[in-house]
Amino acid sequence: MPEKPTLSLPGNWRKVNDEESVVFSLPTMRVRGHTVVYEDVGLRESVRAATDGAVDHPVRFAFATHLAFEPPLPPGAGVASVFPTVRESAEREFAADLRERGFESVSRGRRDRTRTDEGVRVALRQYDATVPVNGVRVDCEGWLGVWHDAGDVSLAGGAYVTRPVGGVEVEPGRYRRELLEAIRTVE
Repeated sequence: MPEKPTLSLPGNWRKVNDEESVVFSLPTMRVRGHTVVYEDVGLRESVRAATDGAVDHPVRFAFATHLAFEPPLPPGAGVASVFPTVRESAEREFAADLRERGFESVSRGRRDRTRTDEGVRVALRQYDATVPVNGVRVDCEGWLGVWHDAGDVSLAGGAYVTRPVGGVEVEPGRYRRELLEAIRTVE
């Protein structure tokens, strides 16, 4: 079974999910994950109040997942051999997850890289999306990081609004910095 990840987030965040599940299936195995999801409670409450309850879904969230393979990878077959397939599957699933959370017009953006606090290279993918607010589309941005270290594979990411929602000011630059820092500190 996959280990439970930890995610360091500043401010008023609430854990909204903590579960193990089959994250996706590959041709010869299932990939299980233990995922924790957090939501920026203060921002959600501000947006809900400013829109008279019309927007009552996450407008900023973050998550971390540790993966395990079923059956385990055969001896001599390292994680690096399946990593490109895992990364591509994770990117598809993240886009689908954004849609399930109420984000629309989800599209993949640029690729980037960062390193964890331990120096492990993380493959990043940026996403663009919108959320509907009283008939208006509000721009959002998301990031997904995928990496492997010592046979373990981890994912982390999240999304946030980049434009004011119902008159509630947002700070997309700060949100991006905090999300990327959270990705780097996942254990």
